[in-house]
Amino acid sequence: MATDPRYLELQARVAEFVDDVLIPLEVTAELAGGPLPTDTQYHVRTKAFEYGVNGGPHAVEHGGHGWSTTEWFIVEEQLGRTTNGVSWYIPNAYNVWKHASPALQERWLIPALRGDLHDAYAVTEAEAGSDPSGMTTTARPLDDGRWVLNGEKWFVTFGSVASVIVVMAYALVDGERLPTLFAVPADTPGIETVADVPFTHTYPHGHPTLRFTDVIVSGGDVIGAVGEGEDLQRMWFTEERLGIAARSVGAMQRLIEETMDWATGRVQGGARLIDHQGVSFPLADSAADAAAGRLLGLEVAAMADAGADPKLVHGKASMAKLFCSEAANRCADRALQIWGGRGYMRTTAAERFWRELRVDRIWEGTSEIQRLIVARSLERRGVLAMLT
Repeated sequence: MATDPRYLELQARVAEFVDDVLIPLEVTAELAGGPLPTDTQYHVRTKAFEYGVNGGPHAVEHGGHGWSTTEWFIVEEQLGRTTNGVSWYIPNAYNVWKHASPALQERWLIPALRGDLHDAYAVTEAEAGSDPSGMTTTARPLDDGRWVLNGEKWFVTFGSVASVIVVMAYALVDGERLPTLFAVPADTPGIETVADVPFTHTYPHGHPTLRFTDVIVSGGDVIGAVGEGEDLQRMWFTEERLGIAARSVGAMQRLIEETMDWATGRVQGGARLIDHQGVSFPLADSAADAAAGRLLGLEVAAMADAGADPKLVHGKASMAKLFCSEAANRCADRALQIWGGRGYMRTTAAERFWRELRVDRIWEGTSEIQRLIVARSLERRGVLAMLT
């Protein structure tokens, strides 16, 4: 599967981009508190086009590369070897734009894939995190076909720099509450940032809280159709969770590689660190975690490419996200311990991964939510379907 020459060429190309362009910028970003200088951001974008790593699975006519899910997983795996969100400067866009109208794609998707603007996705609320049924953001229709949005969204990644915000809201139609996605221009009157606090990781952009007060959008700003928001969001969650699994695998690969170099070259007590079981056994456990997680993630990607039941793919993507994010956290903790005092330095990749990987057990659905999804999938899709 992933040994196909096409995949190997793509993997090698992205790995070179990561090694030559992104990794050298990590410490600079860390010491700067996250953002890189404007000229450096431009350099990353330029190199992303040169190496062909921009746009991901979006259609070629929109500025993407039309990658399969497997190809996309392989790319995300390599990007996962980086820290500090330096890969966030690669032009990209959320997958829900595939279901937007041609007019919305022309206005938002194509410029995003050119690197001219950024999009954001607003779904989480103060009382609607892991349980989306608590969402209170609404969209009320007007007689002229426009909509009025009201609500407050938390943890809006890229919300501080986005030109357009994909907002999940309940469309109030004929007494029903229909989950619907809206493309909301960020400069629309009525949008305000009510909080933009720092987080544990040192990334380029924040995750602000945005309030929408009587924000008016047109009927053409609906992504998909009224009432399709839940299905579109499930596809978004499936991709996001599989992406977390892929990046977690890449993080483990780099952690193991750098820690192995350290453990085989460092001598303590007359022996190399690797010759002590207290060091070698944790590395062996991490290697098993990384290999198992990669196989699971690639299996889910292959199922998606083969057109498997989307609900089954959703359940297995949750399984991959659960396993890989938990495993990567274990790996980072082990690596930091092996590095000793050096592992607690922010200029060491192990320390940055130790901080950054923690959120992968929380965002796009906590580990506990993934366990609920997997358990329900075992019941509804069948044990054999989930395990083979």
